[in-house]
Amino acid sequence: MHKQIFVNLPIKQMARSQAFFRALGYDFDPHFTNEQGAALVLGENLYAMLLVEDFFKSFIDKTIADATQTTEVLTCLSCESRAEVDTLVAKAVAAGGTAHRAPQDHGFMYAHGYQDLDGHIWELCYMDTSAAANPDKDA
Repeated sequence: MHKQIFVNLPIKQMARSQAFFRALGYDFDPHFTNEQGAALVLGENLYAMLLVEDFFKSFIDKTIADATQTTEVLTCLSCESRAEVDTLVAKAVAAGGTAHRAPQDHGFMYAHGYQDLDGHIWELCYMDTSAAANPDKDA
């Protein structure tokens, strides 16, 4: 099976995007970061490659979707708690992003998310696996 994931996302301005994600507490792998692309470290073996649009275009034969107008992907990241979900959304909004919808509470799963400066949607979720495995435990 696969050992790593690199989600490639087009961005408009490298410095601006790096500052946004650093404000959320993320860092970049310097081995895979330059003025054209930056390896945003999301977790162990989890990366988003932020690629300046002209460089991104060199990998595709289609038009880049305008993420401020259409949704090309929902990137969902797991969190350790509901509080971590809410904290990251608050940091994203404070750094110039927007909450893309109200928090969703499904009992066993809590989710909220934000749009980054380029319009990409980042879903954050906390799942209580014990409640998901046993949904009728309180019944």
